[in-house]
Amino acid sequence: MGTEEKIQIELEGDSHIMTSIETPMRPDAFNKTDDEKIEIIQDCFKEIMETLGLDLTDDSLKGTPYRVAKMYVKEIFSGLNPQNKPKVSVFDNKYEYNKMLIEKNISLSSSCEHHFLPITGVAHVGYISSGKVIGLSKMNRIVDYYGRRPQVQERMTIQVYNALKEELNTDSVIVVVDAEHMCVSARGIKDKTSSTITMEYGGKFKEASLRDEFMRLI
Repeated sequence: MGTEEKIQIELEGDSHIMTSIETPMRPDAFNKTDDEKIEIIQDCFKEIMETLGLDLTDDSLKGTPYRVAKMYVKEIFSGLNPQNKPKVSVFDNKYEYNKMLIEKNISLSSSCEHHFLPITGVAHVGYISSGKVIGLSKMNRIVDYYGRRPQVQERMTIQVYNALKEELNTDSVIVVVDAEHMCVSARGIKDKTSSTITMEYGGKFKEASLRDEFMRLI
């Protein structure tokens, strides 16, 4: 990396830059199998640890490169693979419930794409049926899926909104995410008390009175 590029990165600092609603992915992102990715990441992380001066012959450390690689591919970044997208079934709204349905305090675990540090918090989701309803746990699974990738909170909020809007065939969806970023609390400013709130909504939730009701209920 050249000096000018390093200076530009430093100038950007902790700016949350979102270049697109879609997570930036290479065309060949899935040419390698999960096992091949784990092997490559394992070797790379071993080099990182050795560069830091850690002794990988120690019983406590020797398995760390593999554990980290497996965690990246199979767990915290599993949402990068579209094969892991949850299967969502919707049903006819036979009981004709036409008021707001809310699922609040959905546990959220993600990672900041700028520092690969944890983002933790909750998501609150609401919708008004246009004829279809979704199983409650599926909303949790959608939030979890989009969280399990390197993320910008604004993008993640929009991705969850778009997924629910598509599945439910309605714009009347609202998503609020309230999360703490370890890239803020553990480094840089080291502020351990702040959180970040993002919101996306459409349809009937464009009415201020309905949004206010949603915010009161959550």
